[in-house]
Formats: sequence, C-alpha cells, structure tokens
Amino acid sequence: MRLLLVEDDTMIGEAIRAGLRREGFAVDWVHDGETAEQVLKNEPFDLLLLDLGLPRRSGLAVLTALRARGDALPVIILTARDAVSDRVQGLDAGADDYLVKPFDLNELAARIRALLRRKSGQAAPAIEHLGVILNPATHTVQRDGKDVALSPKEFALLQLLMERPGTLHPRARIEARLYGWGEEVESNAVEVHVHGLRRKLGADFILTVRGVGYRVRPT
Repeated sequence: MRLLLVEDDTMIGEAIRAGLRREGFAVDWVHDGETAEQVLKNEPFDLLLLDLGLPRRSGLAVLTALRARGDALPVIILTARDAVSDRVQGLDAGADDYLVKPFDLNELAARIRALLRRKSGQAAPAIEHLGVILNPATHTVQRDGKDVALSPKEFALLQLLMERPGTLHPRARIEARLYGWGEEVESNAVEVHVHGLRRKLGADFILTVRGVGYRVRPT
C-alpha cells in the first residue's frame, strides 16, 4: 500500500519512512503543505500521514482542501499538538485519526492497517478468499492451512488484489500502488510478482485480462 508522509522534520520523517517501509508500505515523503497539495491532486495514495505545523501551507489547510474537493483519502494527523482543542479541530476538519508525537511506530502501523481495513470494507484483521488467508498485521499468508512465504512486493500485490476479489486492477495502477518515488521498477516487475504468486498459490488464483490487468478469481 502506498502512503504519503507530510513532515518537515528530517529526523522524524526519516524514522517514520524507514519504519513503515520495514512494515511493507511504499512511503513517499514531502516536507511542506504546498507540495503535498500538488502531489495529492496528481498521484494515487492509499493513506495520508499529515503533520499540522508545516511550512508554506498548514496541515489543517491541506486537510480542509482535500475534503472540500470530495477526496475521501484516509488521513492520520501526526503532530506534537496535544491539546484537546487541537484534536477536536483536526478530527472535525476531516481527519480519521490523530496521533500525538512522540509515538510508537508499531502503534502507527496498527492504526494505518485499521484505517485501510475500514476503507476496503474489511472488519476482520485477516482477509480470506478461496482458501487463502492474508494477515496484514503479521505479514503472513496461508493457503489451505499451510504457511506460504512471499516477498514484500508479492505480499503487497496479493493484499491489493484480495481486498476486492474480482476487481480488475490495471498494471499501471498496480505499479503506482506498490512503488514509491525513487524505487526502480523493471518493465516486467508486475508480471514477475504475479508469476511468483501463481506458483505459490495456484495458477488459477490470479486471472489475467490480456492487455488490461489482473484480478483475483471471484468465488
């Protein structure tokens, strides 16, 4: 899943990005509110991590503009502002969650997973389809009760496809969701990951719509 981090503190930003990448997320990072607004208008993300005290344009202004144009992107505010009035203002402006610095990265990752579950309509922590169980919290996959070892990108691709079984995902959209800025993407990267998943989960678990993209076989 691809996240946008908006944080002007270099040390904090580097720590968050590194920690979340270890959790399997693709994380892009900008340092000011004005750049964040431009990026949010032009690129797809699954969730926004937003500081409030930003240069050039405040985090609250970024959030207000996001909701004003009808964008339902999940947003977690990450800020040192711990007053109740600040929490109320941020949540009322459209944030889905509010986390005060300093915070534990494991807690942040858990809150991200919870929001992404709600976004995809999943109530349970694990996703199950056709005998395959994927658990984003533990980064584990089972097929018919047996553990299946996946690479980080295979796991991310499988999670994307399993969240809405039967939904067709074009290759370009898959690349945009799996890879952040600066990550080298081979021309056949998606095909390689799909081939690996089919080898481990069964040839008919992921279907190809030739010239368009991929989807998990519906029930």
